[in-house]
Amino acid sequence: MPDRDVKTVRDLLYYQYAKIIAKRAFSINNGIGAKREHYGFIKKTFRELKIGGKSWSDIIREDWQLVESEKKCVYCGSVIDLQREHIVPRSLQIKPECPSCDKIQSIHNQVWACKHCNSLKGTMGLYEFFKSMYPNERKFYDFIPPLLEKKYLKTIYYCHECAQTLEKVRLKADRELSVLDIDFILHLEG
Repeated sequence: MPDRDVKTVRDLLYYQYAKIIAKRAFSINNGIGAKREHYGFIKKTFRELKIGGKSWSDIIREDWQLVESEKKCVYCGSVIDLQREHIVPRSLQIKPECPSCDKIQSIHNQVWACKHCNSLKGTMGLYEFFKSMYPNERKFYDFIPPLLEKKYLKTIYYCHECAQTLEKVRLKADRELSVLDIDFILHLEG
């Protein structure tokens, strides 16, 4: 559990986003440093997101950041064999509408990835993929590039909203809520 105040999937999405805001605000490269050095800021931002005092920016902001950034694989940095990668797999089948959902099929859900990383990720969620990339890191999610994670959180939020899982305490069969619960929705079928 990332924090005792994080009780639902919605809370978890907001908490992860609050860490990204801290990383950017204080020019910190990873979530470990952000949490260690600016935990109070993260908690305040999380609470503001939770009560509606603050909201995350429209995903178009991240789309522009992607367009303006160097064209390279968001996972490994390669500039060879690049292709568009759907962060939330476009094969998602929570509801019959998923294959035509603009949130899943549009540029909002796309980044550049090399053919190798795109193939490795397959239908995994972002957190599942990073766990496979960093199997010995307990906090593997702190290595996700902020732009990638922001796009993912904003897109997967709509999937959880559509599936009515935002208020779930956990989705996996384990004991506590974790970032892997965010991905678990990708394995549900309507």
